[in-house]
This record gives sequence, structure tokens and C-alpha cells, in this order.
Amino acid sequence: MNCATPAATLLRPAGRIRQKNVQAIIAAAEVEFARHGYKGTSMNAIALAANLPKANLHYYFSNKLGLYIAVLSNILDLWDQSFSGLAVEDDPATALAAYIRTKMEFSRRRPLASRVFAMEMISGGEHLSSHFNQDYLDWFRGRAAVLQAWIDAGKMDPVDPVHLIFLLWSSTQHYADFTSQIARLSGRRRLTREDYERAADSLVQLILKGCGLTPVY
Repeated sequence: MNCATPAATLLRPAGRIRQKNVQAIIAAAEVEFARHGYKGTSMNAIALAANLPKANLHYYFSNKLGLYIAVLSNILDLWDQSFSGLAVEDDPATALAAYIRTKMEFSRRRPLASRVFAMEMISGGEHLSSHFNQDYLDWFRGRAAVLQAWIDAGKMDPVDPVHLIFLLWSSTQHYADFTSQIARLSGRRRLTREDYERAADSLVQLILKGCGLTPVY
């Protein structure tokens, strides 16, 4: 009888612990980078916020720059995954409405990560130069090509696909980056889930009608 335990089984608990610690570190780093910016944030402050010894923090991320890029890459991957699924065969109204709502949900649940990204872009995006490489440019052009295919097929009005993408990104991320402004001008202390849902409904109506599409709710 072979009593050997498969290596994968032995690694599972350690893998779960690693994933949990990495998630805790990234969540804490989002808060610190959003509050103090890249230069004003220290690894020690992130370790304290994550409730981990500084040595443990350096075990997963050897330096602040690596952790900062991980925070930025994490939110970009989430945003991009939700856009990668758009296909020429999709119904434009249904696909765009679903994407707008997904992005708005990211703004509700991960506003700090969005703010870190916004600050990086405002300061010139130096730390993301390697992310926005040829592969990313090809991916972006592929997304624009899907929109253009819908236009060419007469499924939506002729709009500039590139600027439509920028509008989709900026309008949805606005609700993460400028939450305090929106709340104050709306006479609220903070935005609720219902506020985000109503905002998503408005964006769906405005953007889809601007593309000659019937809004999908």
C-alpha cells in the first residue's frame, strides 16, 4: 500500500495561506497608497495596516515598487477581464450595459484601487510603462475592433470606438475617484449601493442612446 501523500495535497494549506496574506497586503496597500500616495507610503505602514510583521511583507513583496505595481496591476486586470469578453457576435446593447454595470460595481467595491490608479495616471503613469506595452495595445485595438464591427454591421451608430472606450472608462471610474464630491452634491454622507445602481442606470441610458441603442435595464 502506497502511503505517500501527493505533493499537491501538501501544498494546498500553504497556498491558501499565501493567497490570504497576499490579498490582505494588497488591500492594506490600496488604503495606504490612496491616502498618502506612492512617495508618502512606507512598507512599515502597510505591514501595520495588514497586521503582519514587516519581514512577512518583504517575503511576499521584496520592495515598495513591486507592491505598488501589484496594486495597480490587480485593478487593471479586474477591469480588463470584464471587457475582454466582448465579442462581435454579442448584442451591443446587452454587452455594453453589462460592462457599464460591472465597472460601476468595481467602483463601489474597490474605490481606493481606482484612486491609486488615477493618481498614477495624473502623475504621468511612469510606473505602468511596462504594463502598457505592445500586448496591451493589441488588446486595446481588439476591443475597439469589436465596436467597429458592430458599427460596420449597422448594429449601432457610427461613433469613434476609441473615444467610446475612454468614455466608458472615465464615466464609471468617476464614481470611485470622486465619491466625496458626488455624495456632497447629492446631499448624502456617503453613496449607497442603490446610488450606484441608479447611477449605472443613468450611464446605460446616456451612453447607449448616444450610440443609437435601446437601453437595457
